[in-house]
Amino acid sequence: MNLEPALEAFFAEADELLTRMEESLLGLESAPDDSELINDIFRAAHTIKGTAGVFGFDDVVRFTHEVESVLDRVRDGEIAVTPDVIGLFLRNKDHIGALVRAVAEKTDIDDAQRADGETQLAELRVLLGKPAAVPAATGLVAADKPAVGASAPDMESGSGNWHLSLRFGTDVLRGGMDPLSFLRYLRTLGDIVHLTTVIEALPNWLKLDPESCYLGFEIDFRSDASKAEIEGVFEFVRDECVLHIVPPHAQVSEYISVIRALPEDVTMLGEMLVASGALTRAELERGLALQAGAASAAVEPTAEGEQPAAAVAPPPLGEILVETGAVSPGVVDAALTRQKQVKDAKAQEARSLRIDADKLDQLIELVGELVVASAGVQNVAQMLAQSQLTEASEVLSRLVEEVRDQALSLRMVQIGATFQRFQRVVRDVSRDLGKDIELQISGADTELDKTVVERIGDPLMHLVRNSMDHGIEPTEVRIAAGKSARAKVMLNAYHEAGSIVIDVADDGGGLNRAKILRKAIERGLVPEENQLSDREIDRLIFEPGFSTADAVSNLSGRGVGMDVVRRDIEALRGTVEIDTEPGKGTRIRIRLPLTLAIIDGFRVGIDKASFVLPVDMIVECVELAGATRDAARIRGYLDMRGEVLPLLWLRQVFDIHSDAPPRRENVVVVQFGQTKAGIVVDHLMGEHQTVIRPLGKLFSSLRGVSGSTILGSGEIALILDVAGLMKMAVSGTTVSQAELAGSAG
Repeated sequence: MNLEPALEAFFAEADELLTRMEESLLGLESAPDDSELINDIFRAAHTIKGTAGVFGFDDVVRFTHEVESVLDRVRDGEIAVTPDVIGLFLRNKDHIGALVRAVAEKTDIDDAQRADGETQLAELRVLLGKPAAVPAATGLVAADKPAVGASAPDMESGSGNWHLSLRFGTDVLRGGMDPLSFLRYLRTLGDIVHLTTVIEALPNWLKLDPESCYLGFEIDFRSDASKAEIEGVFEFVRDECVLHIVPPHAQVSEYISVIRALPEDVTMLGEMLVASGALTRAELERGLALQAGAASAAVEPTAEGEQPAAAVAPPPLGEILVETGAVSPGVVDAALTRQKQVKDAKAQEARSLRIDADKLDQLIELVGELVVASAGVQNVAQMLAQSQLTEASEVLSRLVEEVRDQALSLRMVQIGATFQRFQRVVRDVSRDLGKDIELQISGADTELDKTVVERIGDPLMHLVRNSMDHGIEPTEVRIAAGKSARAKVMLNAYHEAGSIVIDVADDGGGLNRAKILRKAIERGLVPEENQLSDREIDRLIFEPGFSTADAVSNLSGRGVGMDVVRRDIEALRGTVEIDTEPGKGTRIRIRLPLTLAIIDGFRVGIDKASFVLPVDMIVECVELAGATRDAARIRGYLDMRGEVLPLLWLRQVFDIHSDAPPRRENVVVVQFGQTKAGIVVDHLMGEHQTVIRPLGKLFSSLRGVSGSTILGSGEIALILDVAGLMKMAVSGTTVSQAELAGSAG
């Protein structure tokens, strides 16, 4: 049986559950009495343990079982929710994650992790009031609970074990479940004293279906686990099996009821119970005789017109509880409402479908090829100038655009999950630093491309840690400055001008520009005689090897981190800006494209070369001719309705020469952040769906260009990097013809 798909689903689900577990634990710090959060944590641990048990991941089961036991005591109010308990559970969550990763990677955890896990187990057992050491045979502590309910001596079974009558459904194998894995998992809760395999349902070998399950089991089981824990073993096949659980020292009548409820021959099942030691032969015979007598009495005739009492349908349980005064009507209504919410939530989950990321990437690639092919059809239609073909190509183009938008939306995910990861980071690092810091999150529902989300995590991690270490002052300094003792680190995301903006801000002391400049001069990054603006000084923190830390620590001082942040963000075609105010705090603004795959582009031309600008960055286009053109060339800017618009001649930037300069030019007004500029081009060639192709390592350092695309005609067009062009305009640099020829090739 191929269990790989089921295993992959388990690993993905475990990752989600552990994330949810961490979020709920962090929420408990501010709301320790929130029972819903405690239940969420318990359910996450219980689900991981149950699924791991099905697959036979004993290390995960053994550790998570102890965590679950402590969580159960927390749910019952027997263990108080304190910062130390939350800290232990967070460490438990990390260790469960390490165990699951080890299974996924088919490796083993290292000695340090294993020792830490044993230390955590000892701490959990102390909370449970149990010995720190555990017998190796079962991984559980010795039984310390009284036997489950005894009855009248003359009708009580002598067995002190649980008895399980288990019949798997015929489709259990088709569902990807292995019956033996559940028996292995059961053994983690105790010892299987006796097991009889029931094969009465096996058909003639000619009718045997190898994908069907015909097995049943009669199991005598010794354990101090509760009935709920034993039932939990079979949680994932509960709808695909028949399960009867008889507690230790149960009345004989309970065994007889189970015998009569099962499809096999009563005598045969009775013999199995006698052979396993669950019943003596005398108990079996007496129980069968008593139940037979009770059955005959139940069918005795009643008075004329009466119906047997058993035929009268009992009232609903809720009505009984209300009538007896056990609960109020409001409690019953609340319970019914909760049941409906759970049912609706499950129905909503059933509408979701987990998709492999590689398949999604392949879909985007195919959509990209479809966009290029559609552009080719449009070119042919325009050349042939046939009305029917033109109309058909326009319909095709519209449909391709809709397919593109829908395909890209599949890759759009909310950034909130990435932001939530930093709750734990802020909690742990603030304790290490001895500072009181809280994380405030806004814009968590902002969506952007999954690839961008995955690659922005590390840069954000550096920025958040840097804010806590360098930006936030010690508590005594904050109080002396009249600030609150509790500092804030803020993460915010929002859309702006076709980009996504992520702010990492703090209410700390701001950047110490004098110290930054002094350190930069000491390290030879800036000549001492240079006069730098505040903005230029701020950007020095992104220089390789730069650090203002006076001593090396676990968090900073080695001069790596901020330069990596800048590199990683620029690799995503993004930019990073700094806004700081001494004594008030610092805000680092990251601006990123929404997607790295397909964009709406606007095609422009210089001589015979084609370039593409992102439509989302374009404000308007104006003609530049005559006296206005001459004046603009002299001044370097354009008067746009009373607003000064700096101009950038694309021909000069890319050093493109032609024998016959154009008689008129056009200005494409673009906006990047809060800055506007005009890009002067020869021709405006209209909108163009643009499939972004990387330039490759050889041309990765090409300035002013972020990628390339294939036009419908088969030609190559370069995608312009607006932010890079503005930098080039400031520095006065150009791109040589050799560079352009190389990239086009």
